[in-house]
Amino acid sequence: MSSTTAAATAAARLSVRSLGAHKRRLVGTFLSILLGVAFLAGTMVLGDTLRSNFDTLFADANAGTDVVVRSADVLDSPGTPGGVRAPVDTALTERLRAVPGVAAAEASIQGAGQLVGSDGKPVGGQGPPTLAGNWLTDSRLNPYRLAEGHPPQAPGEAVVNRGAAKAGGLHIGSTTVLRTPDPVTVTVVGIATFGDSADGMGPSTFTALTLADAERHLTPKGAGQAGSIQVRAADGISQQELVRRVAQELPGGVEAITGTAATQESTAMVSGRFLTMFTTLLLVFAGIALLVATFTIHNTFAIVVAQRTRENALLRALGAVRGQVLGATLAEALVVGALASLGGLLAGIGVAAGLKALFSALGFSLPTGGMVISTAAVVLPLLVGTLVAVGSALLPAVRAGRTAPLAALRETGVDRAAEGWSGRARVGLGGLLVAAGVPVTVLGATDGPSVALTTGGGLAVLAGVVVLGPVAAALAVRALGAPLPRLRGVSGTLARRNAARNPRRTAATASALMIGVAVVTLFTVFGASVKATLDSTVSSSFAGDLAVTAPSFGAGGSGVSPKLADALAQLPEVRQTVGLGRGVARIDGHGRVLDVTDPARLTGIVDLGRVDGALDALGTDGLAVARSEAEQRGWRLGQSVTVAFTDGVSGPFTIRALYDESGLAGDYLITRQAWAPHRGQDADTMVAVGLKASVPLAAGRAAVEKAAAPFGNPQVQDRAQYAASAAGGVDMMLSVVYALLALAVLIALLGIANTLTLAVHERTRELGLLRAVGQTRAQLRGMVRWESVLVAAFGTVGGLGLGAFLGWALVRASDSAGTASFAIPPGQLAVVLVAGLAAGAVAGLRPAGRAARLDILRAIATE
Repeated sequence: MSSTTAAATAAARLSVRSLGAHKRRLVGTFLSILLGVAFLAGTMVLGDTLRSNFDTLFADANAGTDVVVRSADVLDSPGTPGGVRAPVDTALTERLRAVPGVAAAEASIQGAGQLVGSDGKPVGGQGPPTLAGNWLTDSRLNPYRLAEGHPPQAPGEAVVNRGAAKAGGLHIGSTTVLRTPDPVTVTVVGIATFGDSADGMGPSTFTALTLADAERHLTPKGAGQAGSIQVRAADGISQQELVRRVAQELPGGVEAITGTAATQESTAMVSGRFLTMFTTLLLVFAGIALLVATFTIHNTFAIVVAQRTRENALLRALGAVRGQVLGATLAEALVVGALASLGGLLAGIGVAAGLKALFSALGFSLPTGGMVISTAAVVLPLLVGTLVAVGSALLPAVRAGRTAPLAALRETGVDRAAEGWSGRARVGLGGLLVAAGVPVTVLGATDGPSVALTTGGGLAVLAGVVVLGPVAAALAVRALGAPLPRLRGVSGTLARRNAARNPRRTAATASALMIGVAVVTLFTVFGASVKATLDSTVSSSFAGDLAVTAPSFGAGGSGVSPKLADALAQLPEVRQTVGLGRGVARIDGHGRVLDVTDPARLTGIVDLGRVDGALDALGTDGLAVARSEAEQRGWRLGQSVTVAFTDGVSGPFTIRALYDESGLAGDYLITRQAWAPHRGQDADTMVAVGLKASVPLAAGRAAVEKAAAPFGNPQVQDRAQYAASAAGGVDMMLSVVYALLALAVLIALLGIANTLTLAVHERTRELGLLRAVGQTRAQLRGMVRWESVLVAAFGTVGGLGLGAFLGWALVRASDSAGTASFAIPPGQLAVVLVAGLAAGAVAGLRPAGRAARLDILRAIATE
């Protein structure tokens, strides 16, 4: 056997023995990969499972529908998935039943309808839609199946989906209110499932009425219109053939599509968009977790290689070439990465099941079904986890291969990452990235603005800060640790020096935490800025005393009755009221949201700022447009624009007023008289109430609440409460973000603990000498813990600064109208800082305990 072969064999055996003998030193690396891969695999498995379950659910529920007849024109509108279609004439139903090959045909009416639960509170309505419609009498056309009770047969009877019944505490025989948005008293006579088993169509709620009740309460004309007509084919007739036959009986503007195509549209609309957004969000956080894990893995192998300098040098002296030493180190990383990725894949299946169960516990009734694990969900996490481990260990492995044989005769040199050519190279590259990234980020935030440009600049700044880390680490740690000598004496002084003497290691350890804290800070600042903007909007636009609200259809609910504003105006305590409704139309070829109101009643209760033109002269063919929107479109006062409504009617409208403040009023205002001929299900999203000067707020509120109760008990809030509720979704979003980012921060803390554990092993003799000259166990523990706190402080403070800058840039870049307020929440950021320092202290507990337990004589004798 040649010396080279013998050296290679020795290197391989050494790696295997090293893995077996020093399992603890790689435990942080193993857990970092496992957690990151588990999150990635869980996300992919959950996405595949829900997509398959939704596909199966819709396919089974709609299996009896062969043809859907509907309006051919769809008006795309912001916030309305699938757009808005005009109704079809229900008289078509009888004509279609006479078509050869048609076994059944029924009109399907669907609109907004929010149930009020047994506790007087609305069921759902904070995101997923709350729907109402008619009960289809043909069981094969009806996607809902009766689980209890009977179908609605008399006026006021209703069937509700099982999920809504559970959430609202409703049962057979319950009498409650259905907001349509006018309040309708209904009695629950049946409980239904969507398909054969689901409690509902995802997290939505559904209330089924008789056809007559649905026409009366959910259609603008009260009868003769439906959203679509469902058709079932006779035996032996294909869907395509039936579409051909049905199409010959349809008037212009009405189309027929196969039931399969309609099911695919529904699946894409209900599950596709939601799942795409949901899984993309989870994948982004999985990527952050894996990025943080990369720093932990790199740091671990860098320390391991440094500790094995003599071993590698002896192998080189025995004849091993650089490639063999490099390969042995990478083989070690490959084994750890592969095993951890396999463990992460198995854990990911549990993560997916846990997330699905969590959604069900929170009231999101996701469809049932077994786990679906695609090939990609198995191969990709395994591949990513292994590549992250090997890639992170590559530079330390190259460094190991460069070990000179003579290194076996001397001690390992100290790290000089901030000195010499390496330091100059870091300063050059890092400085270039920061110098290029900061202006690009600022430019994207202030000129345009451009989220894409800001993101690119922000990534460059992040990379530059990471590259400059070792250069800045020593100075930063000395500055942050300046109080320690006075506070903790010799232990504090030693902790400060230990954290500063190896800047590369300190920076690599802190960078993982810095990234996690930076992302937390970014979202915290962005969320605080959104809340400040909403608060500013309400403060500047809402001049009333009370706001009566209910979630609108776009936000999941049904809104409030347009009759409520007039009813409240009759109260002796009320000075003025105005309702603000919503509609959609195509303006100059683009789908837009219209605010429907009585413009003359806005004055003194909704502040529009400076108004040019006459709000009270809009009539039935006039528009009021926000000045920023008009300038963007190049419109001027008196100009005519084409407005096309969902019923197919279009015509010229004249811009008769321009206003500054679009906060509450939106970008387009139209009168109720102009909207009435074209409206669908009419609703107000808010009724603004101004009290008389002599009426106390509490008394006025009590009177308004009493008068509003018969209208479905909508929420009555003062200005401060209304502003807070408008920002309520931000707090929910931040809670989800913090929960997802907790994994990345946990991985970063594992990295700190792992680095300190390896550092304790590396400094065994040094620690033994300190104990020999009189350092107590408590002092030794304190020294290691404070070293951990300093590393965490460096990462936390750096992350706070970086995240605040990127948060400012994101706020400005996403503010196309130039109305956003930038806000730094000092209290929340102080919590992040304290949490980072406390987490650093916790991460140092185990390494500190291990250091304190060292036997003094054995430690001194260690080479």
